[in-house]
Amino acid sequence: MVSKFQTSLNEIKTKILHIGEGLLEANSLINEALATCNHDKFTEARGKIKNIGAKADDIDNNIIKVLALYTPEARDLRQVVAYLKITNELSRACSNTRSFVRGFTDVCTDVDVATINEYAVPMQTSTVKAIKLTLSMIECSDTEEIQELYNEVLIEENKTDDLYEMVERNLFQQADGQSFEKFHKMLRALRKSGKIASRAISIANLLVYAKVGGNFHN
Repeated sequence: MVSKFQTSLNEIKTKILHIGEGLLEANSLINEALATCNHDKFTEARGKIKNIGAKADDIDNNIIKVLALYTPEARDLRQVVAYLKITNELSRACSNTRSFVRGFTDVCTDVDVATINEYAVPMQTSTVKAIKLTLSMIECSDTEEIQELYNEVLIEENKTDDLYEMVERNLFQQADGQSFEKFHKMLRALRKSGKIASRAISIANLLVYAKVGGNFHN
């Protein structure tokens, strides 16, 4: 028979996954929208991450109730604490996603398609992979597999950093007095995509802490 504590924990996990799946869907839609600057898909992406603040608050309130009612210890406590921090990371990732959509739609028609296909699309593809891998960690219980998944998330996050540095150099080489502002806006938008991947690795760190042990990592 499943304990009341475990039932409550499973409900919290389900709600976290729901936010995470919306984040994944939003970023997948962004990836589809990039090359053609499809405003409808950008708008649809934003719709996948509506009311995240309220959803995160609901999860946090449930976590506080669990802590108060059951006073979990050891691994159970690690998992509850990790979930509390994960909701914050998911909220930040959703905020970064909204900022990315807002920033990129302002400049995507001004940037040549070749640059978008060469840098922005692969960068966003890695961001999507990082989110997807992180969500799979939530359902995973095998410690070796969790470590492997974490390493894969780290690889994708590193790819976004490398691609950002490459597109930054490329755009600054192209920039002149008239184009500098639009290139700067594009870089600022793409930086948000990189930050989403950074949030994914932060969540992956928390899941390793919850399920394997050790210390928090940044």
